[in-house]
Amino acid sequence: MNPHSPTAPIAPVPLDKAYRLLNHGPTVLVSARHGGVDNVMAAAWACALDFAPPKLTVVLDKATKTRELVEGSGTFVIQVPTVAQLTLTHTLGTRSLHEEADKLDRSGVQLFRMPGSDLPFVDGCAAWLQCRLVAEPHNQQAYDLFIGEVVAAWSDTRVFRDGHWHFETADPALRSLHYIAGGHFLAIGETLTVPAAP
Repeated sequence: MNPHSPTAPIAPVPLDKAYRLLNHGPTVLVSARHGGVDNVMAAAWACALDFAPPKLTVVLDKATKTRELVEGSGTFVIQVPTVAQLTLTHTLGTRSLHEEADKLDRSGVQLFRMPGSDLPFVDGCAAWLQCRLVAEPHNQQAYDLFIGEVVAAWSDTRVFRDGHWHFETADPALRSLHYIAGGHFLAIGETLTVPAAP
């Protein structure tokens, strides 16, 4: 991993609020490292699972190199990419490290380290969740379903702070992506609030 400093203002997210980073159903980037190899892939099926300790699920196909790295290391990072990373996200979801040894360089992904972690984090995202794999071999083999316990979380404070997303006031380029199919994504939309009961 080339030395790189994150370009966004980043702050830790309390673990009791970490589920909120995924509760709106964004497409995510999954990064992992094992045996001196880094990789990043896009995943459309990821969601919060539990509060205390916070857990999440993500589907990692058997054909992916990232899955191999996660199974080898027992750790991974889930990050929430932004509208500004549309092309990067699609590229990381359609190229394979199995077929392209220089996938990360060719994709233009910028990796950095969070203090106290030796995992690869993707620069430019809106949020990052560092996870420890909760091994469930049957679920992993039968359903490609992986469970991670969130051990640390961070956000770009321009768009997530004080335990809440602020998409309505942030630069639209910082909105999260939501994959549909065939290279089509939606950006998170307008914030709606239920009126207080009379």
